[in-house]
Amino acid sequence: MATPRAKGSRRKSKVAPEPRGLTPAATRTAPPAEVVELAEQVEADGGAVLATYREPFGGRWLLFAVLPVDRITPTPFQRDVSPAHVARLQAVIEKIGRFLDPIIVVRRPDGIYWTPNGNHRLSAVRALGGRSVPVLLLPEAEMAYTILALNTEKAHNLREKSLEVIRMARDLAAVDGAEEKQFAFAFEEPAYLTLGICYERRGRFAGGAYHPILRRVDEFHPLPIPRALSEREERAERLLAIDDQVNEIVAALKERGMVSPYLKAFVVARLNPLRFQRGATAEFDSTLDKMSAAVKRFDPARVKQGDIARAGGPPVAEEGP
Repeated sequence: MATPRAKGSRRKSKVAPEPRGLTPAATRTAPPAEVVELAEQVEADGGAVLATYREPFGGRWLLFAVLPVDRITPTPFQRDVSPAHVARLQAVIEKIGRFLDPIIVVRRPDGIYWTPNGNHRLSAVRALGGRSVPVLLLPEAEMAYTILALNTEKAHNLREKSLEVIRMARDLAAVDGAEEKQFAFAFEEPAYLTLGICYERRGRFAGGAYHPILRRVDEFHPLPIPRALSEREERAERLLAIDDQVNEIVAALKERGMVSPYLKAFVVARLNPLRFQRGATAEFDSTLDKMSAAVKRFDPARVKQGDIARAGGPPVAEEGP
C-alpha cells in the first residue's frame, strides 16, 4: 500500500537539461594557427601529437600527445607525492601493462611541461622506467593554477589544500598587477591562504579546529598579491598566537586527567564567538580579538569531563608530514 503524501507537499519533477556542447563531428575541425604552432613545438620538444580536437563540453581546443617523461614536471606549488599512492599506481600499471589515464599538462616557454594533475601517475611511470607518457595538453598556460579543481587522482586533506594554495599565491605574486581576488576560483577559499601560512610555519598545526571559523570570517583581498600576502602573514601570526594559548589550555586539561581526542576541538569551539549564530559572518580582526579575549578568560579548572563528552564532533588531529 502506497504511503499517503503529506498534505500540501508536491514532488518536484526533474527537468531534463538542455543539450549543450558539440556533436562528435563538430569536435574534429581544422585547428587555428596558435594550436598548429603549439603542435609543432611539441614535436620539436621530442613529443608526438596524436590528435588535435575541440573538447566536446566547452568547445576549447586540446592536444592529445605523448611526451618524454623528462620533459614533464609537477607545478612547483602543489603538494608532495604520497609514496604509498605512487606504489599502488605503480603496481596497477605494471599488472595490467597499460597506462590508461592521460595526465594534464601545459607548456612553459622553456619547453618544459607542467602538470597540475598527474604527478602521482607521472611518478609511478618514472618508477617503472617508462620513457614517455600520454598527455592532454591545454593551450591555456593559466590552467596550471586550477590544480584543486582538476585534481581527481587523490583527495586533498586540509593541510595539502592549504599548502598548495599558498604556494600558488607566492608563484602568482610575480604577475604584475594581479589581485588576490582575481584568483578566487583557483584558490577556492580565502581560508586556505591563511591556513597555508600557518602550516608553513608549524607543520603539525591543527588547522581543522580553526577552519570552520575562518570560512565565515576570511575573505579575498582586492589587493595585489604581494600586499595581500603581507596581510595574510599578519593574520596567520595572530592565529598562531591564539593556538599557542589553546595548546597551553589543552595541556592543563590533560594534567587534570582529561584524555580525549576532542580536547582541542572543544577548546576552540568554546572560543568561537559565532558558535551560536548559525550562518552569521563577521569581520576577521574583530573575531580574532574576541577569541584572544576569550582564551585569556578560559579556566581549565571549570571544565568537566562531561562537558567534553557532550561536545562530541570529530577529533581534530594535528596534521603533519
